[in-house]
Amino acid sequence: MFASFYLQYLFGGLVSLIVITNPLSKIPLFISLTRSMSDAQRAEQARMACIYAAAIMVVSLVAGNLILEFFGISYGALRIAGGFVVAVIGYRMLFLSQESSPSHRLAAEEDCAFFPIAMPGISGPGTIAVVIGLSTEIAELPSWSAKAGAMFMTMLAIAGTSIGVWMMLKSSDVIADRLGRAGREVLSRLMGFLLICVGVQFIGSGVRTFMAGS
Repeated sequence: MFASFYLQYLFGGLVSLIVITNPLSKIPLFISLTRSMSDAQRAEQARMACIYAAAIMVVSLVAGNLILEFFGISYGALRIAGGFVVAVIGYRMLFLSQESSPSHRLAAEEDCAFFPIAMPGISGPGTIAVVIGLSTEIAELPSWSAKAGAMFMTMLAIAGTSIGVWMMLKSSDVIADRLGRAGREVLSRLMGFLLICVGVQFIGSGVRTFMAGS
């Protein structure tokens, strides 16, 4: 029973983060920004981008509740607002073509691992909203041992997501050639639908929190 309780944070966090980061959608950005680099430089950019992204998510997970307390934002408000943000991102992925959107401006310098690949590419507003939403759920657990276990499992989910994104970026040329434009569109729209579901789940959780507190 305890194992299944903690595993829900691992797999729930992993699914939510993979869907919100949508690694396949980062392939065109990564290819365009690293086109003039050597294979070694591209591999280094992919590795550092994922390290930066993981650090941003961990800070959001650990300090998310402190930020909410500082600004006087309730858990319910954060979940509802975060749910709307995530759902809107999912809507855009589902109904708007990724290929037809304006291309990202090429970086003037070679080092583009932190900006714009890690932030806002991988760990953008939607990802941060999801992580803080998870942190609010952990904060409401009844005991410190439960909180510590859930926090550890969520960090494993962050690590797994970062490794998955790194593998996608490292193999970006091969994946782009194999999938083609149509394949990327189909997977992006599927991710968008799942993201809408995640957003609705956060909104429902926030509404329940408001009702319980009233």
